[in-house]
Amino acid sequence: MNTHFDLIAIGGGSGGLAVAETAAQYGKRVAIVESRKLGGTCVNNGCVPKKIMWYAANLAHAVDDAADFGIPATRGTTDWEKLVAGREAYIGRINRYWDSYVVDNGIVRIGGTARFIDAHTIDVEGRRYTADHIAIATGGRPIVPPLPGAELGITSDDFFALTAQPRNVAIIGAGYIGVEFAGVLRALGSVVTLVALEGRVLESFDDMISDVLLNEMHKQGITTHLGFQVAGLAQTAQGIALNASDGQRLDGFDTVIWAVGRAPNTHDLDLHKAGVETRASGIVPTDEAQNTNASGIYALGDITGRTPLTPVAIAAGRRLAARLFGDQPESRVDYTNVPSVVFAHPPIGAVGLTEQQARERHSKVTVYKTAFTPMRHTLSAHGMTTAMKLVCSGEREQVVGIHLVGDNVDEMLQGFAVAMKMGATKADLDATIPIHPISAEELVTMKLAEPEPQTHHSLDSGVEWREAG
Repeated sequence: MNTHFDLIAIGGGSGGLAVAETAAQYGKRVAIVESRKLGGTCVNNGCVPKKIMWYAANLAHAVDDAADFGIPATRGTTDWEKLVAGREAYIGRINRYWDSYVVDNGIVRIGGTARFIDAHTIDVEGRRYTADHIAIATGGRPIVPPLPGAELGITSDDFFALTAQPRNVAIIGAGYIGVEFAGVLRALGSVVTLVALEGRVLESFDDMISDVLLNEMHKQGITTHLGFQVAGLAQTAQGIALNASDGQRLDGFDTVIWAVGRAPNTHDLDLHKAGVETRASGIVPTDEAQNTNASGIYALGDITGRTPLTPVAIAAGRRLAARLFGDQPESRVDYTNVPSVVFAHPPIGAVGLTEQQARERHSKVTVYKTAFTPMRHTLSAHGMTTAMKLVCSGEREQVVGIHLVGDNVDEMLQGFAVAMKMGATKADLDATIPIHPISAEELVTMKLAEPEPQTHHSLDSGVEWREAG
């Protein structure tokens, strides 16, 4: 076997697959190194299985609300085994698709763990391979803090291996993973407690989103302990206990989930042998074109510490291959105004600057907000609030931030993100005829009004207010 390639991608997740397949489409000789199933975190332990669980939780909510709409329905105990079996079967189909796709595109798959020998040579399970270009896309792994009893908890990866539903669960962390797991498990019938060192949930998002989501979590029966610094876990007669540094103790959990972030999977690559700079955290810094400090070596996705989202890794991989092999020297990702969604209950969508960021960067900022109960919940005793915010800058009121929380905002954000990327102003949104009656119409009808929430039942039903500064 010829062991020299035009490109080797280390990592068979979103970024690695994207750069490999695009390079192969340019007619290059390509290999991809992966020790596990293809698809990476997104397919196997992230986006895909999480979204299936989220859909199951939404169906549970719908059954709870059905009687209020005159539809006879009664919810029993969640059949966790059936849900997991269906989820895993779907993931298996995706794995098999990628297995065949790699073969069909002439990409050589190398099984095992890669280690650098030098800037153009890697070792995989005792065999050496060389390449003109090497793209590192090894993703991340869940962080488990080095605390007493930490092994009593499970990680987000372990969550997807559960064969039985947790009945009384503590989730440590109030970021993406923590709030998503909390919503899913509570909807499916678990007793859920969320604890976090942070003072608010999703603290990197706009304050409005954090406030609304926290209120909705409490309405759903999720207990939260914010500002809780976990000092360790302990096994007690009641179950697993969480001990705080200030002496507090929460006890009686059958499952504890660590959701305190992810660390780059770069610790076993021997990057120093290739002269690649890394930070203490394991992050591999790159420039805007994905170049590391070592010529011919590139980094993609979560290991760069920049916008750790699947579509970003895919875009970075494709653009890198186009730059290297497609005669597109300026091909690179624009990391500004990248939309993101959190599949909480209700879901969250955001793109651009938060209100605080906008006020720090622009001299004139105008903010429009609305909060209402969407029609989906008009007859329900378990209604969820929808809230929206437009952040605009300058005399033209260019939209520089869109922040949404509520039913279906995950779907509606994509189109508005396009408009914002094109430089849309508040006047452009106002000039758009709204679709009625849907929640998205509120984004093109915001006007000066008193901030008192109402039920969404007419064009003017959303409650908006305007703040200028």
